Amino acid sequence: MDGTSYGDFRARREATIWQRMNHVLRVLLFVAMWLLIISFFLPPYKQLNRNRAETDQLLAQVTEEKLLLARQTKQVSLLKSDPTYLETIARDKLDLMKDGETIFRLEARGTQSKPAVKAKP
Repeated sequence: MDGTSYGDFRARREATIWQRMNHVLRVLLFVAMWLLIISFFLPPYKQLNRNRAETDQLLAQVTEEKLLLARQTKQVSLLKSDPTYLETIARDKLDLMKDGETIFRLEARGTQSKPAVKAKP
């Protein structure tokens, strides 16, 4: 064996090491580029998800408010047009009663806002 074959072997070995290092460097650059791209798009994506959740919550609140409005509109309509409903509400909310009538009111346990039995002499 002469010195040239060892030199060729060493040159090929160094060449493969540099090729491997270049390959590793390319992979690292590729990963770094993807991380950079993700870092640009991730915060807006998170904000988009937060905005969607907030929109869903607000839509649910709007639906709830519409139901409340419909209920109250119906109640106002009944108060204006139905004397029986008006009488029922007046008796219940204002504790009104007819002459000679006895009202028995059952309250839930723990609430003592009004007397349980009311009678008009």
